[in-house]
Amino acid sequence: MRLDQVAESVGGAIKRKKCQAMEGLIEEGEEMMEEKEDSEALDAGLILAAQKVEHYEIASYGGLRAWAELMGHTDAVDLLQERSRKRKTRIKS
Repeated sequence: MRLDQVAESVGGAIKRKKCQAMEGLIEEGEEMMEEKEDSEALDAGLILAAQKVEHYEIASYGGLRAWAELMGHTDAVDLLQERSRKRKTRIKS
């Protein structure tokens, strides 16, 4: 599922915009990689950075789903709920 499908389901279009928060999480992960390059903690640091990105994404989809629900966009709600479910499953595995 892509966000384009969600936008289409409500008769809209996506305006691409760089997410500063996600950019910061990626930068933080890159800094951790440099700091822990020769450390046994590198794997744990990489896992932590990846989990932060995934949790941010889950929260974003959840917020969009709640917004769509309030506006009565049931198709968008279904698409976003499915995406959120897939993300949560991916984190657990």
